[in-house]
Amino acid sequence: MLTRPSPIAVPADEQHWIDTVTTLAAGFAETAAADDTAARLPIEHLRALADSGLDAAFLPVSHGGQGLSYASLGHIVRILARSHPAVATVWLMHVGAAHALVTTSPDGAAAYFADELRAGKRFANALSEPAGGNHFLTSQQDAVARDGGWSLTGRKLFVSGSEAADHLFLNARVEGGPAFFGVTIDDTVSFPPIDETMGMRATRSRTIVFDGTPLPAARRCGPPSPDYANLITVGFAFISLGIAESALDELTASAHRAKGGAMLADQQWVKHETGMAWAQVTAALLMAERTAWLADEKNPEAMAAATETKMLANEVAKSTAALALRVGGGGAYLVRSPIQRIVRDAQAGALMAYSVPFSQEVVGAAVLASGA
Repeated sequence: MLTRPSPIAVPADEQHWIDTVTTLAAGFAETAAADDTAARLPIEHLRALADSGLDAAFLPVSHGGQGLSYASLGHIVRILARSHPAVATVWLMHVGAAHALVTTSPDGAAAYFADELRAGKRFANALSEPAGGNHFLTSQQDAVARDGGWSLTGRKLFVSGSEAADHLFLNARVEGGPAFFGVTIDDTVSFPPIDETMGMRATRSRTIVFDGTPLPAARRCGPPSPDYANLITVGFAFISLGIAESALDELTASAHRAKGGAMLADQQWVKHETGMAWAQVTAALLMAERTAWLADEKNPEAMAAATETKMLANEVAKSTAALALRVGGGGAYLVRSPIQRIVRDAQAGALMAYSVPFSQEVVGAAVLASGA
């Protein structure tokens, strides 16, 4: 795929992590189709990332990590998503949940979760609820007071990688307000039969049931600092961008296959639409890199920029995948074609909170208010 230099660079002392992930991702790509077909969590790939030291490197320096930049985060997520979107998604949820717990938990719990991440334990986010929708950060489920804290009985939905998780970043309503906790999975936590999605099947996104699960006060998270940028929020757009780039890769390959003695790459309509698709992917990438730069600068505008960027990147992934399908023709519908999987995977980002319609409302309201 055509590339251009970017003004947002990965710090030189972090480049070796990009090289490590690039090497690993080449192997991950070899199982992407089979993992999707079998709806199998690619746990060996996730462990390979952890074994490389990457997960722990994202910990703050104060907790023994390297405090890797958001620029590196975005680049890594994009590389993974271009090769194996489910790996990218589960890894981002995992490292994002761990980072949130370490940076917002009381000192003792923060140290414990940092040690657990370094030991290779796995984390997941248990935030979405049946009545939550896009308001997934505002729980509709009340925690019940008990000695030493609270307990939760209820359900969480769409928890990616949960069957391999040891710890959860979980929210509940405490005394009428939102509260977040670090929860270690025990026998009060169960997993109903999985209801598979159409796309991103290898994330094993599923429901978790809680039955009196303890929420100790010592594991209750405090509010993040005003300049804290959530890794998942910043990284979300890069998943869609990696998928969009893989769509362009497959589109280009299809367009150069001879069909009836001619190549679609020579057709004017293919050139026109491919040119616009490439420009749209590039524009969305520049927005995503700007978001990462704002986060690295600890600029409070980073979270608003992340919403704008996710909205655009989600739609660009869908439109680019649709174009790859058109260029690929009937063969792109076949199970053996990577394009059919890319088309399905491209839908996922727009459905994840904040969804595209919700983001459009938020961004549109902000634009209109700025001119009032």
